[in-house]
Amino acid sequence: MRTGVQFSQTIRSGVRSGRRNIVLSAAKQNGETTRIGFIVSKAVGNAVVRNRVKRRLREAASDTVKTHPHGYYIAVRALPASKNATYQQLHHDYTQALTAALTKLAGEHKPRGAGQSHE
Repeated sequence: MRTGVQFSQTIRSGVRSGRRNIVLSAAKQNGETTRIGFIVSKAVGNAVVRNRVKRRLREAASDTVKTHPHGYYIAVRALPASKNATYQQLHHDYTQALTAALTKLAGEHKPRGAGQSHE
């Protein structure tokens, strides 16, 4: 993703899944290839640290791109904790968050409070 409109549309209309180092938002976009964008703010660190985090997240996404379904916009926001995370931790967080978000989009998740009785 490259434009602010794509990012804001994904974040506003999509589902969100958070982990220790990232927050992933995903939205269905019919008829398009899957596009992934990364948001790494100055809260993560200086330019060197932010670029290192972006490179690691890009690599984590490219490792799983073959298994991504087509037709999604995915926005990955790095949290400040990501500056100290290893590639393996970021990869794990990315794959877990992506799986959770796609499950929510498919409607396979339970609504909050489902299965709990309030007696």
